[in-house]
Amino acid sequence: MLENLLKAYSQERIAVVDASISFKKYALVDLSVQNERLENVDQSDPKQFQDFLDAHLTRERAKVAYGGYNEERGLYENSEQFNSTTENARNIHLGIDFWVGAGTPVLAAMDGEVHSFKDNNAVADYGPTIILKHRLEDQVFYSLYGHLSRRSLQDMNIGKIVKKGDVIATLGTPEENVNYAPHLHFQLIKDLQGNNGDYPGVCSKAERDFYLANCPDPNLLLKI
Repeated sequence: MLENLLKAYSQERIAVVDASISFKKYALVDLSVQNERLENVDQSDPKQFQDFLDAHLTRERAKVAYGGYNEERGLYENSEQFNSTTENARNIHLGIDFWVGAGTPVLAAMDGEVHSFKDNNAVADYGPTIILKHRLEDQVFYSLYGHLSRRSLQDMNIGKIVKKGDVIATLGTPEENVNYAPHLHFQLIKDLQGNNGDYPGVCSKAERDFYLANCPDPNLLLKI
């Protein structure tokens, strides 16, 4: 079972952003609909949202805000991309986000190869995205890195071999990552279902069980 292999892969924490930042400088952030601190924040405005994150990092004396797996969010309410006015609103987050500055190096979580890459440039999508293919014993699976800089895709090639800890990209600005405060969306995926350079990072409550089964908790691997 992949989840057991991910747990056993390493007993040490694994960084997927700037290896020079100590894990002591990471702070969990609550972006759920239950967080009252978000009530007066226009989450569709990257500047307002960055101000919220900066205040959180200051309080926590941290450099990276992270979290979000299986979190119900209001971040997508004003986005047509997520059909948030319908019964099937997509608001359940399927990866872990790492909120840190544009230009921050992004690291491969494991040895693997480039499966695909794409600039998903619709508003509120991923922007530039890279998907790596991995194998643990007999299990093939994928890791997705979203909200990258456009230059991250310039020298990328399908089949390119990467090693754990290699810098594979940098984080994009709000202009590049289609209107989000700078961050990395990191997601594990068992079956890409025919997708290339893209895979849903948010699902509806009705689809939650399927997508959580297909997208294991990244912290099983990262151990943050």
